[in-house]
Amino acid sequence: MDSPASPKEKVHVLTVHLEDYFQVGTLRSVIPPKNWYRFETRVEKNTVKTLELLEEHNLKATFFCLGWIADQLPGLVRAVSEKGHEVASKGYLHRSLREMQPGEFRSDLIQSREAIERATGKKVHGFRAARGWMHEQDFWALDILAEEGFSYDSSFCPLGREFSGDRSQRFAHRHKISSHDIWEFPLSTVSLLGFSLPIAGGNYLRQIPDFLMRRAVAHWNATCDSPFVMYFHVWELDPQQPRINAAPLFQRIRQYRNLGKMSRVIPDYLSRYSFKSIAEFLDLPDQPAAPHVVELNGNLGSRLFSLPSSHGRHAQARKPLKEPIPITIVVPCYNEELSLPYLANTLKSVEERLSPDYVISYAFVDDNSKDATWETLQKIFGNFPRCDTIRHPRNLGVAAAIMTGIRNAKTELICSIDCDCTYDPHQLESLLPLMEEGVDLVTASPYHPLGKVLNVPGWRLGLSKTLSAIYGLIVRQKLATYTSCFRVYRRSTVAEIQLQESGFLGVAEMVILLDLLGRRIVECPAVLEVRLLGQSKMKVLRTILGHLRLIARLIWEKRDLRKNRLRDAHSGSIPKVSTDGNSPSLPTANQGR
Repeated sequence: MDSPASPKEKVHVLTVHLEDYFQVGTLRSVIPPKNWYRFETRVEKNTVKTLELLEEHNLKATFFCLGWIADQLPGLVRAVSEKGHEVASKGYLHRSLREMQPGEFRSDLIQSREAIERATGKKVHGFRAARGWMHEQDFWALDILAEEGFSYDSSFCPLGREFSGDRSQRFAHRHKISSHDIWEFPLSTVSLLGFSLPIAGGNYLRQIPDFLMRRAVAHWNATCDSPFVMYFHVWELDPQQPRINAAPLFQRIRQYRNLGKMSRVIPDYLSRYSFKSIAEFLDLPDQPAAPHVVELNGNLGSRLFSLPSSHGRHAQARKPLKEPIPITIVVPCYNEELSLPYLANTLKSVEERLSPDYVISYAFVDDNSKDATWETLQKIFGNFPRCDTIRHPRNLGVAAAIMTGIRNAKTELICSIDCDCTYDPHQLESLLPLMEEGVDLVTASPYHPLGKVLNVPGWRLGLSKTLSAIYGLIVRQKLATYTSCFRVYRRSTVAEIQLQESGFLGVAEMVILLDLLGRRIVECPAVLEVRLLGQSKMKVLRTILGHLRLIARLIWEKRDLRKNRLRDAHSGSIPKVSTDGNSPSLPTANQGR
């Protein structure tokens, strides 16, 4: 084909981004690719919804697909191809061109192409950059694309004054590169006062008022010979997708604002205009993949999914212990319906890492959640081996939930973790070896000199460190962190302790009481990250006032408490550390799982 379509044909180009909601560039600051495997995937049902929409309008599109998606869900990618749509590359791990050197880009490009070709059995012709648009300084990537045999690119979006003097750059054209050339399909823009403004779809369809977008697209259709290049993401048809509240405000606006209107707006454009895939538009042949690419068969929605066997610092193989140690992981849950799928995928990987040395049992304690946490626990963890689920008859607080799990556990070593994975459970691999003979508690510490805090607001970090400094004035063993729920306990030491505080305050109270008993506490540097899914249950002002009240009480009673605890410890008994006599009666686990 030597030129784009003529004005009379008015055939435009439709492109679809085949990726999941957690893989987008706007969330990259809080969700690195190494954590993708933890999220509940929604790309399957959103892609099916997209295919049904295109079939309803009898249209074909180009699906720019991540290589990671093709490797994890080859059946889904094959189904897109079998429906007659083109599947092109969007790179492998959703990286921008600015993140890669030319050699890295070439490797990423080849890896994604081969993953897609394995899934579809067809040659990949096109590419679009996953993050950000291509600019003039990025044209080196076009050289590599041409050298690797790609027929076209659609990564360029001439924004602002860029190429304002060269109008042809706004439209589909052949880009000449030394001895090569490659078709370029820029994202469509409108020219206003010498500035190019985007109107191609996606985020612009959601953020710009409908009447302005409709006028701009209609003007393009009436006046331009070149095809209008439109795009949207499959996740944009999913207004119920989980919200990643840890992302910066501007990024959340970009990701979630007006998602609900896309199911109305996109069908409107598909009914108004005629669209083709880029391969159809260029009349590219439907060629089989190269013979060296192994073809994987699959059905729509089938999954080729294996959890990573290594994660950064956890990658080094360990020699198994002679006799695996039984441990219980206690997970307190309150309104964690959204976090549980993420947690389940994470725990599968954790068990893989710990299994040479430990036999893991689980105790999930639902602290009388108001959402569907209990039902979700049964659905997701019902088939987990050695797993108990327990439900409080009323909301008692996180410390009470941890104590319930500890008392129902059958192992001497017990770990408590956060359901939202703000402490990566893989860090148990560092905490557990510190539970040596004579140690009663190992606690994670992001405020340790070797610890780290990621993406947590500075004001909250400052308050936590201040509270920890005040607690340090009370206790014998000086710690950097007193409020972490991420710990390893010796059951025989803590099971019979009764706390006066059952919520977040009880987590700190437990450490202080053990310290007053003369028990040995070890601190382990850890990384604390911001919560990704759902809302924090902590009421900040109430919690601060509660900590101050607890500190005042403990200072007041410190002398008597220490005297009593030390006397009981020397007598060999485990004290009932409660002064009000009103500790709740806690339920036992559901057995027989």
